Amino acid sequence: MDTDQLTTSARPECDLSIVVPLFNEEESLPELMAWIHRVLPNRHYEVVFVDDGSSDGSWKVVQSLKEQYGDKVVGVSFARNQGKSAALHTGFKVVRGKVVITMDADLQDSPDEILELERRIVEEGFDLISGWKKKRHDPITKTVPTKLYNWATRRVSGIHLHDFNCGLKAYRREVVQAVEVNGEMHRYIPVLAKQAGFSKIGEQVVQHQARKYGTTKFGLERFVNGFLDLLTISFLGRFGNKPMHLFGVLGTLMFAGGFALFAGIGGYKLWALYSALPAKNIADISAFYIALCCMVMGLQLFLAGFLGELVTRNASSRNVYSLKDTL
Repeated sequence: MDTDQLTTSARPECDLSIVVPLFNEEESLPELMAWIHRVLPNRHYEVVFVDDGSSDGSWKVVQSLKEQYGDKVVGVSFARNQGKSAALHTGFKVVRGKVVITMDADLQDSPDEILELERRIVEEGFDLISGWKKKRHDPITKTVPTKLYNWATRRVSGIHLHDFNCGLKAYRREVVQAVEVNGEMHRYIPVLAKQAGFSKIGEQVVQHQARKYGTTKFGLERFVNGFLDLLTISFLGRFGNKPMHLFGVLGTLMFAGGFALFAGIGGYKLWALYSALPAKNIADISAFYIALCCMVMGLQLFLAGFLGELVTRNASSRNVYSLKDTL
């Protein structure tokens, strides 16, 4: 099913939407929903559960929660596991709330934080509030790489947050409708929001709960992937809509440098012949091959920028994911 079909629902707007991506979390879902309902007993809210291709009974639990809580529960199920970014992207397409909260399904994010996060968006005018799990219940093998990753992201993005990867965040709905969360870019939603023009980004210390059920779905490879994604998002933020400004400039400089070197070698050769002086064959001079490589590589970079411009101007900005079912 096309994700845009989900937005045609006749569901009315509400005050608050809570997007919960999940993968094999059947044990925690009833407790999470009951906790959210205790925090928001008389509020007009919705909880959007996005089942990322779970292989356990998570989707059946979402169906039972739909029966129990009615319109307060919205369910989306992927046909296969597609990652947290895809789940968030789809959840953002579905939401009807003026304020959007994202949180994980494993009970490590506390619903007690929701009201304060919402207040800061509504009353203080923030575009985005990111949670900061200042005191974490994680082993040192996870906390140390996380600190290094957050430091690198702060340096590259210029956004001074302590915990970019915290799943507990609050947004104005306009923000989630403007960002495109692709690949594994869910770690960098604050960066995407800033690049989209939403610069009022704040932070709030939130409670980190110890995992109660199951095991983590992320391994150490996420730190390698996170670093590569950081390079990608930095490049796309600066040159995503204007690749010619990078590849064209580099290609032109490299070609010009190679051509200048070649012209110098050729000019010296002609001068030597004119003056009847001994001179090596151009093909025997190593600098000739350096000049030739620079001109070829410069031309390739220039063409890469030109093709990038064509792709950028004709690419569709719409993502389509394969959905299994909706509620």
